[in-house]
Amino acid sequence: MGKPLRVGLIGAGANTRLRHIPGFLSQENVQLMAVCNRRAASSAAVARDFNVPRVYDHWQDVVADSDVDAIAIGTWPYLHCPITLAALEAGKHVLTEARLSMNAAEAHQMLAAAGKHPELVTQVVPSPFGLKGDTVVKELIAAGFLGDLREVHVHGMNATLADPAAPLSWRQDAALSGLNMLTLGIVHETLLRWIAPPVRVLAQVHAHLPSRIDPASGVRRPVGTPDSVQVLAVLKDGARASYHFSGVAHFGQGMGIQLFGSDGFINYDLSNDRIYGSSRSRGKTSASLWDLEEIPIPPEKAGGWRVEEEFVQAIRTGSPIRFTDFATGVAYMEFTEAVALSAQRGEAVALPLEDVG
Repeated sequence: MGKPLRVGLIGAGANTRLRHIPGFLSQENVQLMAVCNRRAASSAAVARDFNVPRVYDHWQDVVADSDVDAIAIGTWPYLHCPITLAALEAGKHVLTEARLSMNAAEAHQMLAAAGKHPELVTQVVPSPFGLKGDTVVKELIAAGFLGDLREVHVHGMNATLADPAAPLSWRQDAALSGLNMLTLGIVHETLLRWIAPPVRVLAQVHAHLPSRIDPASGVRRPVGTPDSVQVLAVLKDGARASYHFSGVAHFGQGMGIQLFGSDGFINYDLSNDRIYGSSRSRGKTSASLWDLEEIPIPPEKAGGWRVEEEFVQAIRTGSPIRFTDFATGVAYMEFTEAVALSAQRGEAVALPLEDVG
C-alpha cells in the first residue's frame, strides 16, 4: 500500500472515540498521527489511550503538521467550516463530523473550497439512520412498490431535552451549533437518499423549555435552538411531506419515515431498523398501520457503518464518496436554514435558497 495514511484528529469526543478512532485503526496501514481536543488533559488522554504520538494545544498546529495527510474533524459545528477551509488550503483530505456547518453560507463555502481541490477527498459523516435498509428501500421504490409518491411523514420524538433542570447543552447553544435543531437535519439526510428534495417549506418551531443554566457561567439564559419543530414541505415531484420533531416527549418516543404512494406504503422504523409495508403490486388492497407485513433486510443487502473505510478507500483508490459528500451536506443545511427562516418570518420559503450569504 505504500506509505501509511496519517490522520490528525481535531476534536476527540464521545463519537470520535466510539466510531472514528476504532474505524481508522481497523484500516490497514493507517496511523493516528496527532490530536487536539478542547482541553489539554483530554488530548493527552486520547494520545495515551490510542498511542497517538503528537498532542497539540491548537487545531491550527494539527493542520500545519507536514506529517499529517488527512484531518478528521470531531468538533461541534462552529469549527467545521474554518478547519475545513484551512485543511484544504494545506493540502489535507477532510472528514468532518455532521452536521456539516453552522448554516447554509458556511456549507457553500466548504463545497466551493472542496471544488477548488478536486485532488483531495472531502466527506461529511453521514446520518447513521437507515443505512441498514438503504438498499432494500431503494430497490422497492425502483420496482414500483409505492407507485407514484404522494405523501411523506417524518417523525422523531424523544425526551433528550425534557428535564428542565438539565444544563444548557452545546446542541441548544446557537453559537456552537448554528441553525441545527434536534435531529431534523440528520433524518432529512436519510430521506434525501430515497426521494426527491423539497422545493418549498413552511415551518413553526418552539422552545417549551425556553431557558437553561449555562454550565460555564452558572447564569440562566435563553436556549438558542428549539425543542419542538414542525414542517410542511412540497417536494420536487409534487409529493407533500410533513415533519414533526420533539425533544420533550416522555412517551410515544420513536423515529421513522413513512412513504405513501399511489400503490403502496413503506414504513421505516429508524429506531429499530425495521421496514414494514404493503403494496397492490403484491396483491394487497389496503392495510392499516398495524396490519403491515415486515419486509426483511437480507444479510447480503444490509448496510452499515463504514465511514472511515470509505474515506480511506476514496483517498487510496479515487472511489466516490457514497455517504456523504459535501453537496448533500449543502442540501440538508439549506433545508435546515429554510425551516429556521420560515419559522422566523411566518411564511413559506422556497428551495434552493436564492440568497445564501
